[in-house]
Amino acid sequence: MSTPTRFTLTQADIPTHWYNVLSDVPEPLPPPLHPGTKQPITLQDMTAIFPENLVAQEMTTERWVEIPEPVREIYAMWRPTPLLRAVRLEKALQTPAHIYFKYEGDNPAGSHKPNTAVPQAYYNKEAGTKRIATETGAGQWGSALSMACKLFGLECCVYMVKVSYHQKPYRRLLMHTWGATVHGSPSGYTDYGRKVLKEDPECPGSLGMAISEAIEDTVKHPGTKYSLGSVLNHVCMHQTVIGQEAIKQMANAGEEPDVVIGCVGGGSNFSGISFPFVRGKLVEKKKTRIVAVEPSVCATLTKGELRYDFGDTAMTTPLLWMYTLGHDFIPPQIHAGGLRYHGMAPTVSHLRKLGLIDAVAYEQSKVFEAAVLFAQNEGIVPAPESAHAIRAAIDEAIAAREEGKKRVILFNLSGHGLLDLPSYEAFFSGKLHDG
Repeated sequence: MSTPTRFTLTQADIPTHWYNVLSDVPEPLPPPLHPGTKQPITLQDMTAIFPENLVAQEMTTERWVEIPEPVREIYAMWRPTPLLRAVRLEKALQTPAHIYFKYEGDNPAGSHKPNTAVPQAYYNKEAGTKRIATETGAGQWGSALSMACKLFGLECCVYMVKVSYHQKPYRRLLMHTWGATVHGSPSGYTDYGRKVLKEDPECPGSLGMAISEAIEDTVKHPGTKYSLGSVLNHVCMHQTVIGQEAIKQMANAGEEPDVVIGCVGGGSNFSGISFPFVRGKLVEKKKTRIVAVEPSVCATLTKGELRYDFGDTAMTTPLLWMYTLGHDFIPPQIHAGGLRYHGMAPTVSHLRKLGLIDAVAYEQSKVFEAAVLFAQNEGIVPAPESAHAIRAAIDEAIAAREEGKKRVILFNLSGHGLLDLPSYEAFFSGKLHDG
């Protein structure tokens, strides 16, 4: 009998609650600070750009936050997502390790991002918001929010980092298809964008710049609220449906992971796969090793400094306690656009500080080598961001082979790369550089 390779759940297994990891950590997370007063920010301060219901969720201390039924109904379009065992990759690597991956690319937007885009659109609709402004790096978040806004009858305006705007035209077209307005950032549509372009007409942009433009857009347009696809607590919490499902599926597979891996830029997909397993470490005293994987040219957790910093370049966001490379950092134009962010989610940063997670960084050539090997054995072409997790999983499997020991590896395949094929073309043609 062949080895089982696919582990699925029923719609009854879609989680009913999101998990708030901050309820279980041994030390409180330092609060966000007001950008002007430098005092802890209040609910009233945050409602200038976010709806009050999401701000309340951002600040909650509850362990489990109930998922509204309309959100679960939309989740059911693609959730639960499958857990698969990469037996062909194991064979290619000649490793005793068992490699499992949670596949989040099996939805209309093609990544994990709808897990938070849908509830954010829902809560905005409930609060009376008419229009949402946001930023996007590689376009996964912009695509997901465009889809979610259309499902709830909201307008959507996206500021897309300019290098990705040109590198990834099909993600931009996907946003247009779902009715969004998309601007390459820095753009000529905001005061901040025009200021940057005046200083550097060829500026490739950054997520920090795009955030600044989206926030300026928000405060200048009545009926508009801002939405963020990563970093903040409520965003990371929404993603924990991934890890909750994975725990059930690993149990169905009859195994428990020794190591859990996720790529990390702002922190959302990593939070989704890892936070429920962090709870196992905190509450059940499990020894699971949890690894965040980032690009070497934007290595926030491995090279950044833990301190208060702005989430955007124009210094308009609250100050967040996080690992950061500096809010004015402009990363090289690597193809993993979703990982080109100067800061790390405060929750992820806090877990790193407490020693509950590890971090590694890779050059993009090594990442694409792993992506191609995975695609040739498992069939799925991964997004450049997700391929960072694959690289780390392969290295873990090689280490198990060299040690002659079985190791159970779980990673989050956060999205497919079918709209990133120009990145693969650059790799195959030798035009892909490491920095």
